[in-house]
Amino acid sequence: MRQQYAQQLQQAEQMKHPIVPLTVTNPSITVEDAYAIQLLQIEKKQLDGHTIVGKKIGLTSKVMQQMFKVNEPDYGHILSNMVEVDGATISLEHLIQPKLEFEIAFVLKKRLFGTTISPQDVIDATDYIVPALEVIDSRIADWNIKFEDTVADNGSSAMAIIGGTPTKLDSVDLSHIGMNVYRNGELFDSAAAAAVMGNPVNAVAWLANKLGHYNIALEAGEFVLSGALTAAVPIEDGDTFSASFAHLGDVSATFKY
Repeated sequence: MRQQYAQQLQQAEQMKHPIVPLTVTNPSITVEDAYAIQLLQIEKKQLDGHTIVGKKIGLTSKVMQQMFKVNEPDYGHILSNMVEVDGATISLEHLIQPKLEFEIAFVLKKRLFGTTISPQDVIDATDYIVPALEVIDSRIADWNIKFEDTVADNGSSAMAIIGGTPTKLDSVDLSHIGMNVYRNGELFDSAAAAAVMGNPVNAVAWLANKLGHYNIALEAGEFVLSGALTAAVPIEDGDTFSASFAHLGDVSATFKY
């Protein structure tokens, strides 16, 4: 069953043809099933030559968790073919129904592995932080997803854009970092990093501990997208988005078909 669903999701991604929610096809699917389905897809992509370069955390806000009727975030893997540089013009051709999120990325200098990782452990293991954009996309039709659907679908992840100036954690009060977001030069949203579990450091600690239960580590050199500061926004042809973070700099990308 797990292998079949993994293949269906991979085919949906390749063919740009979303599928019926797994939770509709199989209402008894569990979160454990969903993470196993995710991992089967990641293992296949690694066999195809792609490497794991990071992880993403989703559903870090209480509002989103309540919407999905869960009490914790979820995560997905970021592969080498999913990363673009700051300022890039990105083709939408391979995406189905993309949206954009605005986040802070943690770049690690030490391995984090275990089930008792503390926020201080995260601080000690972090080389620097930078602003980031995450393109999310759903291989499930019409974004009609429950928690198990998005987990199985690699956290609905599609791409990551890393920007800004590398900033050491000890030089900023992270929870109070403010962010302004612009679409085509016009301000349309703002937030503070505290929107992510009070402090994004807490989200990364959660992730390390969650991965530990699956015997997976956060490795030195990987980055972690720590969670969206604001609601995801749909991407349209020709859009240029930029996020400006106090003390951390900017990140931007243009999207075209």
